[in-house]
Amino acid sequence: MAETITELDIDGIKERIPHRAPMLLIDRVREIVADRSAIGVKAVSNGEPFFEGHFPDYPIMPGVLIVEAMAQTAACVACVTLGEETRGKLVFFTTIDSARFRKPVRPGDLLELHVEKVAAKGPLWKFKGVALVEGKKVAEADFGAMIVDPGNSGS
Repeated sequence: MAETITELDIDGIKERIPHRAPMLLIDRVREIVADRSAIGVKAVSNGEPFFEGHFPDYPIMPGVLIVEAMAQTAACVACVTLGEETRGKLVFFTTIDSARFRKPVRPGDLLELHVEKVAAKGPLWKFKGVALVEGKKVAEADFGAMIVDPGNSGS
């Protein structure tokens, strides 16, 4: 474990994962425990680009983007754990299992993304994630990710 970090602000996140607006879906990561867990935070604003079409008269954050925000939080855990080894690499989804969406996430919500590493073997990592708004579960998912060099992404 290369780094001992307990919190990442937006600049720290951008140093570790390549996502940028409009696809950077976390504003802060707190309570990072290397090789174990973290809590991502997303302040959901009315100006989010996805609200224009989902849905114009009743804006709801798409569930797939909630899971993506969990994955970005998990990617920060992997990057903090592995340190320099992850510089210039990408973290791709390999699986999304058991995703459940319980309540809509709306403008003004503060979304907390609790992720926990379940397993890791080589470049493959498995996580469990729970999304909360005001302490209430709004979504959960089990998912896997792989750390790859951009040239070896399989595309």
